[in-house]
Amino acid sequence: MGIAVIVIVVLLGGVAVLAAAKPDTFRVERSIDIKAPPEKILVFIEDFHRWGLWSPYEKLDPSMQRNFSGAATGKSSVYSWASDGKAGAGRMEITDVSPSRVLIQLDFSKPFESHNLAEFTLTPSGDATNPDTKVIWAMYGPNLFIGKVMSLFFDTDKMIGGDFETGLANLKAQAEKTD
Repeated sequence: MGIAVIVIVVLLGGVAVLAAAKPDTFRVERSIDIKAPPEKILVFIEDFHRWGLWSPYEKLDPSMQRNFSGAATGKSSVYSWASDGKAGAGRMEITDVSPSRVLIQLDFSKPFESHNLAEFTLTPSGDATNPDTKVIWAMYGPNLFIGKVMSLFFDTDKMIGGDFETGLANLKAQAEKTD
């Protein structure tokens, strides 16, 4: 019995030391090229009502409770959600919008509390007859101790990044549709 306790304490101590050595911040990002001008893409990002058309998180729980408040679109637009399923609960508020960037304060309350930023950058290339825009979806913020411990067992970049890749592919499909 005593040896088992010592082994458990040593293992927990090792996990704590490894976790403490992890970076204090994190950043996950993915990008995609979309054959559309930035203004055609921006309408899907700055309007939370349109996120259901492309965001993979909207499909996690069909019975998720959604609430829209603040501005209808753009800066000060707010979207909150609550789910008993995988989607958890939280709130997003657009804090800045320009033709090339949308910045969102992202606050989770479930499954655990965290406060991060989500950022979309849109970099145009091509010309009026052949528009192309590189869209980057990033999330970054503090890497709290619980996040550091989780990163020892789960590849957070791969998990979140996979969702971003799906969302960006969906966004591309929406933005490249002809009017």
